[in-house]
Amino acid sequence: MEVSRVDVAVETRAPTGETAAYLLGSDPALLVDPAARTDRLDALAAERGVGHVAVTHHHPDHVGAVADYAEAHDATVWARTGRTDAFEAAAGVAPDRTFAEGTRIGTGEGAVRVVDTPGHAPEHVAFAASGVGRADDSVVVAGDLAVAAGSVVVGAPEGDLRAYLTSLRRIHTMAPDRLLPAHGPSVEGPAVRATATRLVAHRLDRERRVREAVAAGAETVPEVTDAAYEKDLSGVRDLAEATVRAHLEKLAVEGSVRWDGERARPVG
Repeated sequence: MEVSRVDVAVETRAPTGETAAYLLGSDPALLVDPAARTDRLDALAAERGVGHVAVTHHHPDHVGAVADYAEAHDATVWARTGRTDAFEAAAGVAPDRTFAEGTRIGTGEGAVRVVDTPGHAPEHVAFAASGVGRADDSVVVAGDLAVAAGSVVVGAPEGDLRAYLTSLRRIHTMAPDRLLPAHGPSVEGPAVRATATRLVAHRLDRERRVREAVAAGAETVPEVTDAAYEKDLSGVRDLAEATVRAHLEKLAVEGSVRWDGERARPVG
């Protein structure tokens, strides 16, 4: 199956300033995460014969041109089952069909399988395909599940760190030949598992810092953030605080801290 990437400049908090749209298969092809229209994406979509449009999740830097490409190609629009209203509000078009874990979306070069990967967003999915490039190589179009360098924001209220860690471990088990993120370069070979391992370790290290901050007397989100981050948060303070809140919610569910939505306290 042919897989092509087009990086689209779009307003995003990702440091790349771009979101990658992917085309999988042809006649018909599946277009994933069209953030905006570009001449190159227009040309490739026409060449490959887009028949389906879907997104990994509903954030604005992933859905901006869903309606445009669906209309231009009379394509079937897909959305996560149970999340169709949120999808329509974000993308500006109602879905024609819904998918769930394991759904197969047919292309002219084989089926693309939907893989549940919640955490960054509750509806987040990835798209897995095989027979790509050399022999029977497999790829996963991963959206905002993972990045080759740095980390992904998992912030409250939508972010769920328990789900996110499970999703990373799932990708580690799947071990595709290539992981294709929405931001930054692709991840290939042994680096796929190494990246999943790195991101899990990063989250658990941040969790440790949050737990230690609460044990040392930090109670509010700003207080815990100041203690848990050892870097300048200018320009990303809101993201850091949303992340800390998500960590506190996880720790509270697991019984490691007490958290009432405003103040955190040690257990015992």
